[in-house]
Amino acid sequence: MNALATVNVNGVRAATTKGLLEWLAATDARAVCLQEVRALPDELPAAFLAALDAGGWHLRLAPSLTAKGRNGVAVLSRDEPEAVRIGLPSGARGASNSTDPATDLDGRYLEVDLPGGLTVASLYLPKGEAGTPKQDAKDAFCAAFGDHLRTAFDRCAATGREMVVGGDWNIAPTELDLRNWRGNRRNSGFLPHEREWFAKLLEHGWRDVVRERHPGVDGPYSWWSYRGRAFDNDTGWRIDHLLTTPGLADAAYEAVVDRAPAHDRRFSDHAPVVVRLGAA
Repeated sequence: MNALATVNVNGVRAATTKGLLEWLAATDARAVCLQEVRALPDELPAAFLAALDAGGWHLRLAPSLTAKGRNGVAVLSRDEPEAVRIGLPSGARGASNSTDPATDLDGRYLEVDLPGGLTVASLYLPKGEAGTPKQDAKDAFCAAFGDHLRTAFDRCAATGREMVVGGDWNIAPTELDLRNWRGNRRNSGFLPHEREWFAKLLEHGWRDVVRERHPGVDGPYSWWSYRGRAFDNDTGWRIDHLLTTPGLADAAYEAVVDRAPAHDRRFSDHAPVVVRLGAA
């Protein structure tokens, strides 16, 4: 089990009835990052908890305490975590402001340290809306989170630790990462300053494993609107990313989007993204 995965489940209670449990039973992942869990611990479905127990999964959950029924991230791991951290450090810009998405109460970020020197983080980066306070909040989160990721990368480089940040980043980094890029140049998720922010993370040393395994091609997309025939026509966005430290990226031999065989077979509007490590 040398795979790492991420998926926005668009509500774990609904996804549990639509195929999430079957996907979890079949995956070879060592760790899975979940976003938009949308449930407090006592609201998690019994069938979901039973499936985790049967599959030998350890669950660490960071629910939203400020927006009930929204947000929420989790990490499922085969190994018992050695440490768990919720939210951004208190010293991060904006992290102490309770109205800022960078707090540890909004269910947007969770890190777990696993045996063998691996840190797995699950991220649900805010959505924005260009020219509105929602975009200001997204930009503030990105500023604080970018500082955190640069510090985390440098710490890993100094200690030899490996790290993966999997999640719904709500940013398509390049024109290859969404089908209709020309029509979205002024929309949040593809704004120039958002793409520049993402690019600077890569310049610092973080590696976009999926793009590296699929150089110069459109997609592979991981989100499709429920409207129209977006899924059938593959009119999607690549916004679910696994950014890793160099050691993990160098060990990756495969990166795939686990796309459902048909529109009505999906358990979410996102598809799981899986990276496999080691010899093919």
